[in-house]
Amino acid sequence: MKRWLAAIPVAALVLFAVLAGYQLTHPEKAEFERVSRTAPDRAFPRLAGEGTVSFNPPPGGEAVVVNLFASWCGPCVAEHPKLVELGRQWPGRVYGVLYKDTPENGHKFLSELGNPYANIVMDPDGQGGLDFGLTGVPETFVISADGEILEHIAGPLDEAGVERVSEALKAPRP
Repeated sequence: MKRWLAAIPVAALVLFAVLAGYQLTHPEKAEFERVSRTAPDRAFPRLAGEGTVSFNPPPGGEAVVVNLFASWCGPCVAEHPKLVELGRQWPGRVYGVLYKDTPENGHKFLSELGNPYANIVMDPDGQGGLDFGLTGVPETFVISADGEILEHIAGPLDEAGVERVSEALKAPRP
């Protein structure tokens, strides 16, 4: 009888290991999350030229896409063709934030891969990304004309992400 009781903790440990292994191999991460917060009230310095850009409210009086990227980021390179596609679909409404990077590296990155952005701003210390709620580059936000974050897509854009961004840009103003 006592041997059977000793097997209970071992069985519990095995069950826990199986459940933990399943969770690690099948994460249920929400790719897209609806958010209801405002864009950071921050003026970002432009990568090229004088002045700053703020996204609360965004430039142009329309909803915009803000993509946080870096030249040192492999997934940023992988998603770049999707950003070029968005830039063609929505001219003047896709903005880039060069996150924790140098102007030289940003210029080189964009000259090699193409520039889909209406404007690029700098976030050299990363505080602006934190203000957005960034968890790691690349991340893409859709910001309403009123400065509300409508969509937050963590990770590189794929076809579904491009569609989701486009739907958010088409959404009528409340």
